[in-house]
Amino acid sequence: MPKAIWNGQVIAESDRTEVVENNQYFPPDSIKQEYFKESSTQTSCPWKGQASYYTVVVDGKENKDAAWYYPETKEKANNIKGYVAFWKGVKVEV
Repeated sequence: MPKAIWNGQVIAESDRTEVVENNQYFPPDSIKQEYFKESSTQTSCPWKGQASYYTVVVDGKENKDAAWYYPETKEKANNIKGYVAFWKGVKVEV
């Protein structure tokens, strides 16, 4: 089952991930909310839409903008609406 790990802690785990552009997107209910803090960062993708970010916090350490998601998506990306993906050193095991 795919899982996301940062700073020795599993922060998301699901067997219902979606793979888009080689990124595992985790369903919103599979992330452990206590490790996620809303960020004001936003970026735009021409075919997915406007991305929002989370800072991941584990044991007092912060990984700024290490997770992103699309609260609203363009039609071609509806399968990942609200799903969360990772980068910046977050290890995703499949």
